[in-house]
Amino acid sequence: MNIDLTPEALLLQLGYSKTEHSIQQMEKIINNTNKFEKFSNHILSLHDNLAPIKGFVAMSNSQDSLKIKGSQDTSNEVSKEFQEKVEKWATKYKVQIKKVSNKPTYYILGQ
Repeated sequence: MNIDLTPEALLLQLGYSKTEHSIQQMEKIINNTNKFEKFSNHILSLHDNLAPIKGFVAMSNSQDSLKIKGSQDTSNEVSKEFQEKVEKWATKYKVQIKKVSNKPTYYILGQ
């Protein structure tokens, strides 16, 4: 089943308030992310899957994309688990991600 996520629905599922500004920001992110509609429904499963290890999917403040963020206050084991989950998700859904050096953060670029 393919679910088409609206900017409003995606905001709510990621824990954001639905404001005019946040809707506009999410629309920019969707438009800026290559083939977003092909993998958008899998973003929520990644978000839920990362929660137990204090990871999450969020809107970037510095660029028009979503980012995958892990906790910096975790052990090497948890950091490794975070990295493995993110990379496995990206490979499975053929999503290009970009790692931020020296941080547990990735940008979702698209397919």
